[in-house]
Amino acid sequence: MKKVTLFVLLVMLVSACTPQGGNGNSSPEISSSIPRDMEPAVPSGNLEKLVRGNTSFGINLFQAVKQGNENLIFSPYSISVALAMAQAGAKDNTLQQMNDVLRFSLPVEDLHPAINALQLELNNRENNDYEEGKKDFELNIVNSIWGEKTYTFLPGYLDLLAKNYGAGLRLADFILQPDASRKEINQWVSDQTNDRIQDLLPENSITELTRLVLTNAIYFKASWLHQFEPGMTQNGVFTLLNGEDVQVPMMRQTETFGYASQDGYQLISLPYEGNKLSMLIILPDENNFTQVEKAMSGLDVQNLVSSISFAQLDLSMPKFKIESSIGLADHLNAMGMKDAFIPGIADFSGMDGTHDLYISAVQHKAFIEVDETGTEAAAATAVVVGIESMPIDEPLKVNIDQPFIFMIVDNKTGSVLFLGRVINPAS
Repeated sequence: MKKVTLFVLLVMLVSACTPQGGNGNSSPEISSSIPRDMEPAVPSGNLEKLVRGNTSFGINLFQAVKQGNENLIFSPYSISVALAMAQAGAKDNTLQQMNDVLRFSLPVEDLHPAINALQLELNNRENNDYEEGKKDFELNIVNSIWGEKTYTFLPGYLDLLAKNYGAGLRLADFILQPDASRKEINQWVSDQTNDRIQDLLPENSITELTRLVLTNAIYFKASWLHQFEPGMTQNGVFTLLNGEDVQVPMMRQTETFGYASQDGYQLISLPYEGNKLSMLIILPDENNFTQVEKAMSGLDVQNLVSSISFAQLDLSMPKFKIESSIGLADHLNAMGMKDAFIPGIADFSGMDGTHDLYISAVQHKAFIEVDETGTEAAAATAVVVGIESMPIDEPLKVNIDQPFIFMIVDNKTGSVLFLGRVINPAS
């Protein structure tokens, strides 16, 4: 018997405009009779365990996917959610390996309600505390699944996805019209990102053996709480890892920000409008970037953030824009998630009652743009916890003029939504 494929598509993208729901998705949808649980009962300790696990997975994946001297941006949160939808149908060794790599420590009956609770809370961030007609912050997370129309999936699996991820099954004709199905999924991605991302799935990525595609898309846009004055932006020097200098637009302002000086690096926390999310910048000391980046494997973001206090900074930093496209299958395999990618070995019997399914590909794409007004991006950031001001008479001069690591984090939960590095803002 031919082994059919379980294709996991991960989409994490941000656009400069509000995402629009497309009307080109013609596939009929099978909806579970179970509605999404909009008020999941999740103990606070479970949410904390989920967030810490997601952060640990994200940092491990960062170490795996970074390449040479290239800029990088990805969403560990988006990847975790999409793979969690696949994990919901995994059994035995396949399940254990996925849990180990994704750092899922909660039992299945607790894990998916916790993921649901976190996504609902994050999607609610933009709905509170804003003046009528004013919207300086947007965060929208959506899930969608496509299944071969002639294939039978277990009702229990579809119920779990409907209850915890709000996703019905869109029926696709992968067998007879694989390329048309690919284009339809690409159109959904384009619709959700206001045409920011085109042709995410390349030709031949969907075949007649594809049976299921799981997608997650994130849109994020926010203004800085303290915006930079465009008139203060001037070309300045940014020193690369090889010692060469490039000229880039450097933004500058004097304001109170979260700050900490650690052994080998500085931390700067830049809040977004509404103080709900922040960008955390890890700025290694001169000639110390490689050592700091390697040491991130043992990084506890929550403890890192707890070291931050408030200080008046004379801050300068570059404008930058990064787009990354990453095939994750080989990286996840190397991290220990092996069985899921092997036909005949993978066990996703929780989806269809057979051992025919396996993951054939995992694709992820991300975008970030940072300027004087804020961020339209995909990235990772940390939480500002410190509440006491540092006793500094004069503003502390912080010049982000060399490679740095950044995160975008939800302040309330500590969830790292995006993670990346800027090696050369001019590239």
